[in-house]
Amino acid sequence: MAGSWKGPAIGIDLGTTYSCVGVWQHDHVEIIVNDQGNRTTPSYVSFTETERLIGDGAKNQAAMNPMNTVFDAKRLIGRKFSDPLVQSDAKYWPFKVVSGPEDKPMIVVSFKGEEKQFYAEEISSMVLIKMKEVAETFLGTEVKNAVITVPAYFNDSQRQATKDAGVISGLNVMRIIIEPTAAAIAYGLNNRANSVGKKNVLIFDFGGGTFDVSVLTIDGSVFDVKATAGDTHLGGEDFDNRMLNHFVQEFKRKNNKDISGNARALRRLRTACERTKRTLSYTVQTMIEIDSLFEGVDFNFNITRAQFEEMNMDLFMKCMETVKKCLIDAKMDKSCVDDVVLIGGSTRIPKVQQLLKDFFNGKEFCQSINPDEAVAFGAAVQASILCGEETQKIQDLVLLDVTPLSLGVDTIGGIMTVVIPRNTTIPQKAEKGLITIVDNQLSMNIKVYEGERSMTEDNNLLGHFTLSGIPPLPRGVGAVTVCFNIDADGILDVSAKVNATGVENKVRIKQEKGRLTAKEIKKMVQEAEKYRLEDMEHKKGAMARNALEYYAYKMRNNVKKMISHLAYGDKLKIDNAIEEAFVWLQNNQLTKKAVVFEVKLKELESVCNPIISKAHDAGFGGP
Repeated sequence: MAGSWKGPAIGIDLGTTYSCVGVWQHDHVEIIVNDQGNRTTPSYVSFTETERLIGDGAKNQAAMNPMNTVFDAKRLIGRKFSDPLVQSDAKYWPFKVVSGPEDKPMIVVSFKGEEKQFYAEEISSMVLIKMKEVAETFLGTEVKNAVITVPAYFNDSQRQATKDAGVISGLNVMRIIIEPTAAAIAYGLNNRANSVGKKNVLIFDFGGGTFDVSVLTIDGSVFDVKATAGDTHLGGEDFDNRMLNHFVQEFKRKNNKDISGNARALRRLRTACERTKRTLSYTVQTMIEIDSLFEGVDFNFNITRAQFEEMNMDLFMKCMETVKKCLIDAKMDKSCVDDVVLIGGSTRIPKVQQLLKDFFNGKEFCQSINPDEAVAFGAAVQASILCGEETQKIQDLVLLDVTPLSLGVDTIGGIMTVVIPRNTTIPQKAEKGLITIVDNQLSMNIKVYEGERSMTEDNNLLGHFTLSGIPPLPRGVGAVTVCFNIDADGILDVSAKVNATGVENKVRIKQEKGRLTAKEIKKMVQEAEKYRLEDMEHKKGAMARNALEYYAYKMRNNVKKMISHLAYGDKLKIDNAIEEAFVWLQNNQLTKKAVVFEVKLKELESVCNPIISKAHDAGFGGP
């Protein structure tokens, strides 16, 4: 409900490879640059012997510290360790992933000399903390409220896990919205002046780790999602992996050396593959050159755009099949699509654009929105609406989202009985009557599933609960009514009641995939705060060290300029103090406490300042 939240609210696109944050300010969305001046921030977290790095700093030193630099956390969130997709990805990650409580994947790193294990939600929360800090620096005030986006095809477990990550980061997550809807908001606002009547828009969202297609009808201020389809495990990272595999084999063939077990070499090669993928979007051929990649052997290989397209053609075609499926679900012919909007970095790949253009008979794509920023843009608009922003531009926007998968219960014979079909507008509430399966049945175990297969064993079990108190009845009598309630975040609550007595059991689905408990989340919130304070202390220490070093260099230069105005004894005194300070800095490389550097700076100032001041009083006019 608009107006329920106070203070600034931000929109965060929490991406697999890059994240972005925006805020509604001065009647428009401001995409906020980070401390490196970049409008997107790598979704990387790195752990060293002395500190934790997030974003650009983490990615920049990934090759030096590959086993403790974590990325792709979004590909783990809400999944089981035993999931074949997790096992497949783990082959390409230099960091270690193990099975944790309830088969949740745990990321293992070395931090400050100790082995640490983190849930994917915790790593994502660290990225969210970075985006929160970026926004706070820009706004000059604390930020608590946020709208966070997820891929359209994220299931209930993945959505809830993303919301948990927000809570761990200290954010009040006002709403989880799907990325294509956020992008559609950006499109709708940018094209509002030229838009008349209804428009059917296809959002083609292809990022670093996920792929979604959504069809929306935009009618003035109403954004109505008609259908969505996609793959939460398809993106630019997969193209990097294909290229990485190819070059590992080529290096082995050419040099008879296998680099597959060397984490540092693989990280350097992966970085080069990612750069090459981008280069091949604007040139048809490029050379990868890496000095001394492995055991002193240089890496020099040529790759053409045609080779890149060939090794990934099956993935490109998979995208086109998803487009067809989404249009069928929306009951819409491709000729009815008025605009095609490209979102995500992978849409820059020429072959992807060519296949899409051929499918739509040469239709030009919408070029009015930035594919890297559109999702954060839409999330920022939604955040401002929820905070009751009083501006005519966005006040009347209405978002009608859909559930990506069918939701139902297990009935006689293991049949999936659908309660809410996929692509149903949310929020949504629906009921279904359940019958007894044996005579005099006194309780019923209600199992909740999501998926499109006719048998529950082929679908995803979300959770289950037992409803007791059923009066003795013959087999086959409609004794229980089950109610599914999906909120605006796409998160599911299920309740059931006994028809004869009204006895009811209301339960928020507890994930079989190991959803975090309230106790676990509370513990992670406390740990996140501890890490945040440690980061702040480390930053203060680094700044204090720099201040001491800067002052020492400044004094050394001043002495050179003032040499004729200084008594020999005074010059010697300053020179000795400066030299002692540099020796102390060299011997205290591991010292991190700001107060130690501040004390040392005061000691040096107490020697230098009186002498410099005396020289100025004597008539020296320099600095």
